[in-house]
Amino acid sequence: MTGTIINIITVLGGGLLGLLFGARLPEKMRQTIVAGLGLFTLAIGLQMFFKTANSIIVLAGILFGGILGEWWKIEDKLAGLGAWLEQKFTSGEDKDENGSRFIRGFMTASLLFCIGPMAILGSIQDGLSGDYKLLAIKSVLDGFAALAFASTLGVGVLFSSLVILVYQGGISLLAAQVQSYVTPAMMTEMTAAGGLLISGLAFSTLLEIKRIRVGNFLPALLIAPLIVAILEALHIAIK
Repeated sequence: MTGTIINIITVLGGGLLGLLFGARLPEKMRQTIVAGLGLFTLAIGLQMFFKTANSIIVLAGILFGGILGEWWKIEDKLAGLGAWLEQKFTSGEDKDENGSRFIRGFMTASLLFCIGPMAILGSIQDGLSGDYKLLAIKSVLDGFAALAFASTLGVGVLFSSLVILVYQGGISLLAAQVQSYVTPAMMTEMTAAGGLLISGLAFSTLLEIKRIRVGNFLPALLIAPLIVAILEALHIAIK
């Protein structure tokens, strides 16, 4: 859970800075920082992909995963969940201004930090192999996001760290329990598929080049290692 702990620290740190100094940070500077993080994230995603032993496995995982994701409407359901939570916790007119602002900051930050491929893949990697590099990158992104949110939505943003602890920590602990069933080859191809998702996230959200429904590709994280497991069971060489 090292990556989750780092993530919590950066959110708290970024949130505190946002409360104290966020309003003084120029908008252009924020955009430049996010663009730089986007370029770095794109490079990390491609680096992860190039570790694949068989790109056809990753391609199959991405294509079938995308089909399942579109069929299940994963991206729409995640967005709907966020909208439902936001409406449920911010719609009351009888709440005072400070209370409503606190809840809005808490919910907005929690959803942004926990719903996405980087949170899921990073937590799985942290739990399976102790590799928290992805969560460390996510932590930097979340830290800057917490700074921006806290400057406008207040102290509720800091309490999103509790959700990060439960959500990402839970995924990491669950992944650690199934570690004995995941072979190195399965982990390699899952990482490669995840690298494409991370690149898509950078391409779509951080760099804002083209909108990609990255969430709908999440099943690829299961399909790619499943293909490897089938090939290994049939004694078919992966390379």
